[in-house]
Amino acid sequence: MNFVEELKWRGMIHDIMPGTEELLKQGMASAYVGIDPTADSLHIGHLVSVMMLKHFQVAGHRPIVLVGGATGMIGDPSMKSAERNLLDEPTLRHNQESIKKQLSQFLDFYGEVDNKALMVNNYDWMKEFSFLSFIRDIGKHITVNYMMSKDSVKKRISGESSQGLSFTEFTYQLVQGYDFLHLFQSHNCQLQMGGSDQWGNITTGTELIRRVAGGEAFALTCPLITKADGGKFGKTETGNIWLDPDRTSPYQFFQFWLNTSDADAEKYIKIFTLIAKDEVAALVAEHATAPHARLLQKRLAEEVTVMVHGREAYDFAVEASQILFGKGATDTLRKMDEKTLLSVFEGVPVFEVPRTALDAGANVVDLVSELAAVFPSKGEARRTIAGGGVSINKEKVSSHEEVVNSASLLNNKYLLVQKGKKSYSLIIVQ
Repeated sequence: MNFVEELKWRGMIHDIMPGTEELLKQGMASAYVGIDPTADSLHIGHLVSVMMLKHFQVAGHRPIVLVGGATGMIGDPSMKSAERNLLDEPTLRHNQESIKKQLSQFLDFYGEVDNKALMVNNYDWMKEFSFLSFIRDIGKHITVNYMMSKDSVKKRISGESSQGLSFTEFTYQLVQGYDFLHLFQSHNCQLQMGGSDQWGNITTGTELIRRVAGGEAFALTCPLITKADGGKFGKTETGNIWLDPDRTSPYQFFQFWLNTSDADAEKYIKIFTLIAKDEVAALVAEHATAPHARLLQKRLAEEVTVMVHGREAYDFAVEASQILFGKGATDTLRKMDEKTLLSVFEGVPVFEVPRTALDAGANVVDLVSELAAVFPSKGEARRTIAGGGVSINKEKVSSHEEVVNSASLLNNKYLLVQKGKKSYSLIIVQ
């Protein structure tokens, strides 16, 4: 597979330095992407760079992930309007280990192959530098004029931000540039990849390699992903879409991809999956004949959810989704953790009932009309039950004399009441 051609048709190249494609045609090469460990999980904004490394490894080259333990202590000014909070070393080390575990789902770090992935932490070599030795041995090779010419620096200094630019952030490109030099010298890494906002930092590295080592290095960036409606990719009302299932449940993760627009789904299925060009073209054509079936969105959601969370989690997310449409079994409901349950039924009417009311058992009519106002009256509750129109926890209520007790609770706290096919209420037992 030609790596550059693969990225081109997928819409994953923004800028590429001349000579990059020729380098990759010479045989196995090494390329790295930097990730700042500012959290103990990646979010889907990281996935573009991760997928670049995935394609790089599939093409027979060696991917290197650089966890920015040192640069994470500084903060990258690129595309930022203010300086970020600095993290301490124990937090950064914890975040690094969590990130490596997630990346292992995408990259082969342990296979018996020449191009197995490598993870490094720039803190391991930056911690050996004193301030004086760094500015003497590295800083002297790059002029202030060169550093000032970068867009990320000019925007912060020109007054677009009231925060200005600290010396700490100003040095970021030099530290990142040294990372590239170090990997060039220690791992023969000649290519750095990243988002388009990283172009200035990456080219500082190629310049440092030229001036210090007399070597040649290259840069390749991908576009910053946007949504068709202009909204920010990967953000929802509740914040980032994380890869960590404790931060974003597999159900929520699945729903994010399932709910993308047609235009976004056509773009994302190229960027975030490994589906081949011909199959993508066939999927797009088939989707165009029946957009209401949301074929593209369903396939996109399946591919990315399975890749991140596994087939079992994907299957469960699909089952959970079916419950809202009157399908799905009681077993599925009982297997749901609290976070998923609340995600699935977000926005339905919620009623609170004291636990003491269920300790001795509560008549179902009293429960859904008096204790919780799911029905406006007992009469309506009885009539609907008689017509077979009421279910609790997906099990049909067969008689108005049924008793509901604490044993029926989901997660020892919830009851799901269903009227008809799609009208739900959630009772919280406190």
